[in-house]
Amino acid sequence: MLYFLVFLSGIASGFLNVVGGGGSLITLPLLTLLGMDLSIANGTNRIAILMQNITAVRSFYKDKVLPVKLSLLCAIPATIGSIAGTYVVVNIPQTLLKKIVGVLLLVMAFFIIAKPSMWSGQKKERLNVALIVLAFFGIGFYGGFIQAGVGFFFVFFTAVLLGLDLVKNNALKVFIVLLYTPFSLLIFLLNGKVQPLAGVILGAGSMIGAQLGAKFAVKKGVNWLRYILLATVVASGVSYLI
Repeated sequence: MLYFLVFLSGIASGFLNVVGGGGSLITLPLLTLLGMDLSIANGTNRIAILMQNITAVRSFYKDKVLPVKLSLLCAIPATIGSIAGTYVVVNIPQTLLKKIVGVLLLVMAFFIIAKPSMWSGQKKERLNVALIVLAFFGIGFYGGFIQAGVGFFFVFFTAVLLGLDLVKNNALKVFIVLLYTPFSLLIFLLNGKVQPLAGVILGAGSMIGAQLGAKFAVKKGVNWLRYILLATVVASGVSYLI
């Protein structure tokens, strides 16, 4: 029964991760119910992240909404950050980190409500390459450690720094996560922090959810995605703070 719930949670997380973010906030607690400690759940979850993003990237590419060259540019610092984030021990207390992330997510929710135009795509005349590299290194670093909620930061900084609408924004996000996840997964595997069976079951469900999410994103467009993003950002922000 628990493995069946893991499969169902994979569908939900795959959908949420593609259209907004926060899917790992569903899967990590459920994996701990299988008897895993959080570090093993964190590593096992990377299998599902990898599988869902393979499906999502293929779907976005077929629908011609994936900015490949820009995605590759942003993926380089994000991948380096992810590798560093998986290795380095964070000195900041976990409880304080959760509070900081929770506040940042609620600030993001304010921008979703107050600045709807920033999510509809405003092409930047000049890109600040240094700021882009720094931002995506930081996002990758966070993703290497926790992953849960990293999609929200991808969406925010992609909108602010690159001026992409939410459809292309999500396509870029899943492409970058796909590129850096194998490195994080390998590190977790080498340290014995992965349960393959649970990961594959979770991943099978997440591939279904990712396919549904990618089609939903392209079909429904920016406005629907903004509402879903707002709901998931607020829910995730509150969950970090309580």
